[in-house]
Amino acid sequence: MAAAPRTVAAGIIAHAARAPRRIALTTPDGDVEYGQLAAGIEELARTLRAEGVGPETVCAVAVEPGAHAVTAMAAVNHAGAAFLTVDVGQPPERLAAFTRTAGATLLLTTSGVAPRLGLELPAVLLDRLPPRPADTGRYGTGDRPRTGPAEAEGPVHPRALAYVSHTSGSTGEPSTVLIEHRSLNEYLQDTARAFELGPDTVALAMAPLGYDASIRDTLIPLLAGGRLVLAERSQLLRPEAFVRTLRAHRVTALLSVTPSFLSHLAGQPALTDPLAGVALVASSGESLRPFLTAGGRGLVHGRLINQYGPTECTMTTTRFAVPSGTSDAAEHGPATASGASPASGPSASSGASAETGPDLVGTARAGTLIRLLDDRLAPVAPGEVGEVCIGGTGLARGYRDRPARTAECFVPDPCGPPGARLYRTGDFGRLDRDGRLEYLGRTDRQVKIRGYRVDPAEIEGALLAHPLISGAVVTTHHDEQGRVHLVAHLAGELDDVPDSALRAHLLRLLPPHLMPRRFLRLDVLPTTRGGKADRRALAGGGGSPAGGGRS
Repeated sequence: MAAAPRTVAAGIIAHAARAPRRIALTTPDGDVEYGQLAAGIEELARTLRAEGVGPETVCAVAVEPGAHAVTAMAAVNHAGAAFLTVDVGQPPERLAAFTRTAGATLLLTTSGVAPRLGLELPAVLLDRLPPRPADTGRYGTGDRPRTGPAEAEGPVHPRALAYVSHTSGSTGEPSTVLIEHRSLNEYLQDTARAFELGPDTVALAMAPLGYDASIRDTLIPLLAGGRLVLAERSQLLRPEAFVRTLRAHRVTALLSVTPSFLSHLAGQPALTDPLAGVALVASSGESLRPFLTAGGRGLVHGRLINQYGPTECTMTTTRFAVPSGTSDAAEHGPATASGASPASGPSASSGASAETGPDLVGTARAGTLIRLLDDRLAPVAPGEVGEVCIGGTGLARGYRDRPARTAECFVPDPCGPPGARLYRTGDFGRLDRDGRLEYLGRTDRQVKIRGYRVDPAEIEGALLAHPLISGAVVTTHHDEQGRVHLVAHLAGELDDVPDSALRAHLLRLLPPHLMPRRFLRLDVLPTTRGGKADRRALAGGGGSPAGGGRS
């Protein structure tokens, strides 16, 4: 019988055995060496096992970002159980919904955070654990490698539950997504290899806890033996403080940056070369096309990776390395104008204009696959548009306690072996001549205006090409007669720029049917806690200025 695969935590502990004095974490409270981190992981894992934690147990990790969060996630993983990270800044009612729907039975928190959570779960207080005797563990004080068992007690089955995440929960209770150890292990290891991370990597964690991107941010640099920088959230949200953080710690990698944040950073004229020294920027969560259309590639001197994949498929399914020294349009050649003729669905030209080019998200990572299916779940012809469906080892087990939705979204693979499944993403896409996936937008975000299929991302990219616009979000609204129209929400130095000038700018880039009816100016565009543009908040305004907006 083949040996069970190592846990992710065991990979981190192995680095500690080889180089215990190497810095693993840089936090506002100081540095943590690999030996210290590994000892903390193993000690907490033993505590959890004593509490009955094991396979299929879900432990909620509810702490402020920092060393406690890293230790808790890795210790739960090392114990062979599953973790749910939550953002302690969320309202207590939402935290209660997350832990309840995840089936969490134990809370890992601290004495300062626990009282404000209001969660009725047995708790392990990470700051109240008995102190470990100094230098009694198996990690020495020098850099000389030490040996010893690094595995969790007993084998960890590859199909056991590894972590629990949630979809956005925009309607009703959030849906709980169940990811297994095999999926997590293979994704993290493949990403560390693909990004060529190693002991010299210095990665800055960007995604807040409670979002699956934070798992990528936290565990991949440590699995690679690099250093993880954990900064205060306030230092990540303000461009000037963010750049100071990069410089102070000589950050070389950003693994979870949203296009909205990159666009905001590019729109700060006072910042000179903000990403200098950063060798890798991996973007995800939104379409990267608006940023690239506005010439944003020049902001990133190192590698820029466009990542694509839903929560239900272990974070990332495809990757595309955006070429340097060229615009997106120049690299891929001009495309015909979007909606050149009325259509009832996405056309071959949907989502591209003469100035933008396709939104390439690349090829499937190892162990995963992409199929493009029509509405009858049959494969589309080569070069045709279809719904993006994902298969392979990254697929989630399904949704907890929602068998009907699991059956609706996780369907049999019509081209695979018996038992193979696909996840229906709800995204449009097609493969180019090189087999790379072109993302053509959401089935639930694209709209028809006067018979034309419209993807708001295309208009956002054209708006960001204006030299005075630092942020742009286009939403759809209905007037009194029920007719659909577009509203552009803009940030930037636009007090002296009339709507007529904005319309003239767009008419040089886009056909008339893509013209917004209104242009609303805001001091700052709202974003979600995860750093994406908060389209729901903007759309909820009904097209009227709100929250500091200016017509």
